[in-house]
Amino acid sequence: MRRLIAIAAAGFVLLSGTPAHAAAPPAEFGSDWDDPRTAAPPIVAPPGKSCSTTIVDHAFAGYDTYVSAFTPPAACRGPWAKVVLRLDGDVKGRQYDRLGWLTIGGVMVFKTSTPEPSPDGIAWSVEKDVTSYSALLRSPQAVNMYLGNTVDDTYTGVLNVKISLTFYSGRSAQPDDVLPLADQGRDGPDLTGTVRVPPNTSRLLAEVYATGSGGGCEEFWYLTAPTSTGYSCPADPGPYREVQVLLDGRVAGIAAPFPHVYTGGWSNPFLWYVVPAPRAFDIRPISYDLTPYLGTLTDGAAHRVSVRVVGVPAGQSGWDTPINFLGWRDRGVARVTGGLIGYRSGALTNEVTAEAGRVDTHGAHRLTATGYLRTSHGVVTSTVTQRVGNDSTHTWGEGENPDALNATWTDEAISVTGGKVTRLAQRFAIDGAITIDADNRLTTTMRMTDARGPVTDTFTGEASWLLNVPRDQRHATATTSERYRIAGRYDKTIRTVNGTVL
Repeated sequence: MRRLIAIAAAGFVLLSGTPAHAAAPPAEFGSDWDDPRTAAPPIVAPPGKSCSTTIVDHAFAGYDTYVSAFTPPAACRGPWAKVVLRLDGDVKGRQYDRLGWLTIGGVMVFKTSTPEPSPDGIAWSVEKDVTSYSALLRSPQAVNMYLGNTVDDTYTGVLNVKISLTFYSGRSAQPDDVLPLADQGRDGPDLTGTVRVPPNTSRLLAEVYATGSGGGCEEFWYLTAPTSTGYSCPADPGPYREVQVLLDGRVAGIAAPFPHVYTGGWSNPFLWYVVPAPRAFDIRPISYDLTPYLGTLTDGAAHRVSVRVVGVPAGQSGWDTPINFLGWRDRGVARVTGGLIGYRSGALTNEVTAEAGRVDTHGAHRLTATGYLRTSHGVVTSTVTQRVGNDSTHTWGEGENPDALNATWTDEAISVTGGKVTRLAQRFAIDGAITIDADNRLTTTMRMTDARGPVTDTFTGEASWLLNVPRDQRHATATTSERYRIAGRYDKTIRTVNGTVL
């Protein structure tokens, strides 16, 4: 995996690009390939009136943050049935994958990475439903986008990006408040700050856009190994990571981070040129239901919030964890009062068995909280139970060749508020390996699964290329597929050979 770190790049709907080819695919990659796309369904547009406004139009060729402004469209002032963010990008030449983010009014609304281009150029589009941020979009806001990118004589790809918001007139039940973290800072590796919620808030969710760093070992946190093994990405005690939200010093939410793989990942950009790994272009936030704690948050005071990634070695950076808050108000009272009546944080299990060439990990954690609120319609009890788990086996040979991982993460949450039950069940999995043969040809095999409720997104692929030769002599090949299923409603598969969609 030392080679993975050296070779890898710095890196909800990705729309289709060019049409499928009728002709046979090329024998290997050439100087051009099909535009990136995924098998996910497009966002359904509601009927009726709509209007769009552009908030980003910029060529990213450096490391400055792009600044603009958003003004609600005069022709569609709201309310809105749906709001859709759309990114259209193009790039050509030579470039790594890059990581980027977009804030509106200081609130993180979109996090992304980019595809790697062909010399002749590619174009891609991404859509995201951002209706839940409607309260933020009712008034003018500052817009900031960061997409750090090196452009020089070697890395020539300029990332041309345009982002628009389309507003569809109508009504939908959305949060009353969208709040950023105030007074942000760092307490060691933890992101810290404060939040002040309106006193009549009766439901509160937090969103954390958690990602390992672009480049460096924490981008591949799931492959880290205890120092005693001699592996090139050391981390004690091992690869278990957990993203926690703390309120006034108490752990109030736990979650398993998604094992993002960007388009230069696993030493093999040829694997991801046309079909990216799940979530690569729309990095979705982790959601936490904080309603049981509202009884202590509605006093009008600023309360301390921390975001902590468990398992990161002391003194090591590598995680970005911006947090937002979505709140719903009880319009029938000036203030909701209440308290926490039950709290149990189970012992965190992080069992690691390590030896030269092998690490086995079993991690698990459980958290339950119950609170009550005095609302305009009586006393309401809220209970949230969260369970996370991770099992993985990481093996490698001499010189970390081959290097293989078989890992599964589970993340389950059940919220019961006033008799209404909400369930979230997620399962993430990676089964992959990198091998370099006697002829110095590197091969990556990968199966990656992102399952959440009725939705299952599965990527499968194998790609090979020759190391230590000029780019035009790599003789790269790849066969990939993605199957996206929504139980009983939707089932689509995309297959590619050597950059051509079949």
